[in-house]
Amino acid sequence: MIKIIASDLDETLLDTDGSLNQKNIDAIKAATKAGVYFVPNSGRGYESFEDNLVDLGLAQQPHQYKISYNGAAILENAHDRVIATNGIPFNLAKGVFDAGRTFDHVSCHVYLLDQLYIYHQTPTDAAYMASRQVPFTKLEEPDIDFLKNRPIMKVIFETPDVKRQHELADHVMATYGDGVDVTFSSGRYIEFNKKGVNKGRALLQLADLLGVDHEDTMAVGDNFNDLPMIKAAGVGVAVANAVPEVAKQADVQTKATNDDGAIAELVNEYVLKG
Repeated sequence: MIKIIASDLDETLLDTDGSLNQKNIDAIKAATKAGVYFVPNSGRGYESFEDNLVDLGLAQQPHQYKISYNGAAILENAHDRVIATNGIPFNLAKGVFDAGRTFDHVSCHVYLLDQLYIYHQTPTDAAYMASRQVPFTKLEEPDIDFLKNRPIMKVIFETPDVKRQHELADHVMATYGDGVDVTFSSGRYIEFNKKGVNKGRALLQLADLLGVDHEDTMAVGDNFNDLPMIKAAGVGVAVANAVPEVAKQADVQTKATNDDGAIAELVNEYVLKG
């Protein structure tokens, strides 16, 4: 019996244009009413999807939860209460940032728990971030020393050039691979978290805190950064529009894409039918 549904946001729960369709809203509200936890599990900062939680009736609700930064932060929705964080040590984050920023035509993002800094934002990144209404502070200089005493959740880079994505990842991992893991998302982002930190680990950590058996969890996603939770959950699901490598490793693939209410399909099949 599914008790937790952990869902990626972009290209999974949300339509391609970043909106939340009514089929998913209605299904998630019905699942919540039935006692199922619906947990957004995103690479993004939690403040950037607060409007989505409002639409779902989950914003600022006690005993409802969210996971951000690819598993680096777990929070209760009420008052954004932090339950657990697992960020990157500053010297490691600085090394990753400095290594990645040497690549031309690449955006550099540094995520704190409640703030995002971006250096050298590209037009493609700006358009994508605007479509998600993600707030951030622009870095004028490639220097993050002022963040030395602030907890850094993750460091990511943006380019739609797949070859360049892998070149950058290989370059960073050659020096810092002992301390960080790398993954990819949305066809554009190269994401670095502290080694061992991922969406799957955070999902199981939350399940343990809630006393939910791992077999009673479901995780839904579309891209490489979703794989750890898809593999960790009792039922791992790829949406119809998932990249092939992710779809191959899922237990189930939806018939619906993110634009057609994939989450509603799952709720109707696994929660409401029973």
